[in-house]
Amino acid sequence: MLYVDDKLIGQLNIDWEQSLSLIRKAVSIVHSGDYSQPIKTYLRYNDPKNRIIAMPAYLGGDICMSGIKWIASFPDNVTLGLPRAHCTINLNDANTGVPLATFNSGKISIIRTASVSGTIIEEYIKRKPAKLNVGIIGWGPIGQCHYRLINEYFSTSVEQIAIFDIKPVNITDGAMTFKRVNTVVSNSWGDLYKNSDIVITCTVSSAPYIDLKPKQNALLLNVSLRDYKPSIYRWVKNSIIVDDWNEVCRENTDIENMHKEYGLSKNDTFDMYDVLFNSKLKDICSMPAMFNPMGLAVFDIILSHYYYQQLVRTGGGVTL
Repeated sequence: MLYVDDKLIGQLNIDWEQSLSLIRKAVSIVHSGDYSQPIKTYLRYNDPKNRIIAMPAYLGGDICMSGIKWIASFPDNVTLGLPRAHCTINLNDANTGVPLATFNSGKISIIRTASVSGTIIEEYIKRKPAKLNVGIIGWGPIGQCHYRLINEYFSTSVEQIAIFDIKPVNITDGAMTFKRVNTVVSNSWGDLYKNSDIVITCTVSSAPYIDLKPKQNALLLNVSLRDYKPSIYRWVKNSIIVDDWNEVCRENTDIENMHKEYGLSKNDTFDMYDVLFNSKLKDICSMPAMFNPMGLAVFDIILSHYYYQQLVRTGGGVTL
């Protein structure tokens, strides 16, 4: 069995084109039905804002891999100088169950999150090919990875990136080494929001706060899922995209709150297959669009499998 830690993953280059292609492949395999993905289990104890989530999955097709992601999210860790999230991913041979690899790495989860966003951004650019203003709310690891994605993969389509965080944003931060697009630090989330064609929320907000009308034809990438008040529904009700309705309509997400307050149902939403393979985002051209990704285990499995193959080929990692 191969053991891989966070440091090793951090040393590998991110191939965004490959990562986005793998997310698309996973969506296609899921649509074909050749997968198994039980709904996530949330383990809570003591402080209810903390959680450890179990995410098992099998992904078929030419991937044919099973495994489980076990991710802990403890928001107060930042006050202790620790990462908010810690993640391990175990891969098993789908035919024999033999353990193949253990990844002790939150970076794979972060790359997966940004790659999923990237597939939607790619489709959005087809809808609105003009130079775009991007706004990132939240400058933690996930916000910084999205910043890197925009700079490394979408820089020719972006005019400016604005960043806002309730804490001071350090413009000399390591993430800025990927800077290719003009970058500004915004004084408020409201200013950023009103001026951005793409708004990416990457916060650990405990309560929704965004209640403003989006920019016309904006793309709202609701990565952290708990930033928007239900009133946002009036502007996005016909253009809501989810990765998995059964996953995302729970755990006090913005989708669940819109479901409770306005009766939003699965039939009112689009899924990722609609967007990536049926061009539905191009069809929704007269209104803002809102993507709400709960994060699917199959995406972690396909990216971990990719890194596993890379490391086996190069002799990386520790064989146990």
